[in-house]
Amino acid sequence: MAIEVVDLTEADIPGVIQVIQQAFSDDPYFKWVFDEPSFNAQRNYDSLAARCRWGINNAIFQVAKETTSPNNSPTPILGVSCWLAPHPSNQPESWYSWTQSWLLSFRQLITNIRHRGHGGLRTNRYWIWKTRQQEAQASIWDDPRGYYFCNIVAVSPEAQGKGVGRMLFEAVTKRADREGVKCYLESSKNVPNVMIYERMGFEMKMEMECRDGEDACMLYCMVREPKTE
Repeated sequence: MAIEVVDLTEADIPGVIQVIQQAFSDDPYFKWVFDEPSFNAQRNYDSLAARCRWGINNAIFQVAKETTSPNNSPTPILGVSCWLAPHPSNQPESWYSWTQSWLLSFRQLITNIRHRGHGGLRTNRYWIWKTRQQEAQASIWDDPRGYYFCNIVAVSPEAQGKGVGRMLFEAVTKRADREGVKCYLESSKNVPNVMIYERMGFEMKMEMECRDGEDACMLYCMVREPKTE
């Protein structure tokens, strides 16, 4: 089976969301930040769709799929990744970036209104995570050129073990190597994810605890140094 990694298109969005929802259904962070009894899958779908549309123009949003399919039928999405490009710390946010972020927030607001709420999202825990994330990055990020930030990586259950995840990573890490830029990710699974990422050149930098009372979620912050030939 020949697999290619290409940029996300509008037509890919339904398949991408299916892969993400399947991959994160047992994710520790997902279980911590969402209230399962009140989780609204359709609201989550609409929120992810808004994020995907934002990502087409504002992130490195890519999909892995077969290069060919029988009878020229649409090729299924095997995996998906979303990376944020490095932003130098001495440069202010551009008006374009600010406008796009505002537009995404507005679309998410419309989603909340349409579904009469956040669909089971524990917003207090979301903001706990954002605060811990800012603290971790302030402690870890020491390169003024910025970091390639892996925001999402997911592989469909049917495609796991076929090297799809590595292909999605290498599509960006090879670019980072050419530019001499570091990469960063946060994993909510220690086993087996941390070991997998270590094999791709990432090193553990910090364990980040997100705590709400007696309930806590651990995330593992990792950095990859650029490789030279």
